[in-house]
Amino acid sequence: AFLPHVERGLLTFIGATTENPSFEVNSALLSRAAVYVLQPLTEAELGELFERARRESLEGLGFSDRAREIIIGFADGDARRLYNMLEQIGLAAGEAGRREVDETFVRDALAQRLRRFDKGGDEFYDQISALHKSVRGSSPDAALYWLTRMLDGGADPLYLARRLVRMAVEDIGLADPRALRIALDACETYERLGSPEGELALAEAAIYLAIAPKSNAAYRAFGSAQELVRQDKSRPVPAHLRNAPTRLMKELGYGRDYRYAHDEPEAYVAGEQYFPEGMEHPALYQPTDHGLEARIRERLGELRALDLKARRGSKPEKK
Repeated sequence: AFLPHVERGLLTFIGATTENPSFEVNSALLSRAAVYVLQPLTEAELGELFERARRESLEGLGFSDRAREIIIGFADGDARRLYNMLEQIGLAAGEAGRREVDETFVRDALAQRLRRFDKGGDEFYDQISALHKSVRGSSPDAALYWLTRMLDGGADPLYLARRLVRMAVEDIGLADPRALRIALDACETYERLGSPEGELALAEAAIYLAIAPKSNAAYRAFGSAQELVRQDKSRPVPAHLRNAPTRLMKELGYGRDYRYAHDEPEAYVAGEQYFPEGMEHPALYQPTDHGLEARIRERLGELRALDLKARRGSKPEKK
């Protein structure tokens, strides 16, 4: 009911939001609006606002160069935050009877540094994206930086721990299976120690994940398997692979002709069919040559060669 009036010009729609309008504003309405993105203020711009506020509201209160620098840095591009901090510092200085403000007084008055960090908003997801991509890109320094930025901004350390676990399985996988164990250990360590001691375990995990060999082969294989199952029909389990706990099931042929791998040479049943009958064997898992997967790739090649040899040997000779 709102959109037709905007289209006819009866209503002029003007809005402001701290959220991403792509997610929060109706797409039809958004397509008819001009969107202006407000960027964080520069240090020079914050400096101008600082001087204006000092002249108009904090007359008689002096600031050392270092105190001014810290306040502008803590504002982190946000004018509202700058004014709030100046008000807080002004009140604290008045109560203490101070006419000069230095670095120590600023830190004591503000108690803690507040970085721009919108939990659940764009800034949150941008930073977690930067952390994930730094790990994937094998940059331990950048991974450590973004992890620390998020911890400093108030992100839930357990959320970050869970994301590290995801990175281990998604981007490292079987190239280094130890990565998953290290990520899980870091998560458990934080649960036991809490902050700040437990955060060191997260930092160590982030560094290890960043320098570990990378592979998304298992991740892609699982995605391919999901797509195959969604598109394929429901096929019955081959009789030789079925469980046969009762006499009736055995009489029906369940489990018949099943070959126990441990009784075979190299503990491998060459040429055995584990997929449903009539289904072509899909090559879902394609290991890389990174880290441990290089050995997995070599082993898989050996097994496939045994399969090929067994299947060729089972074919009747041509007369």
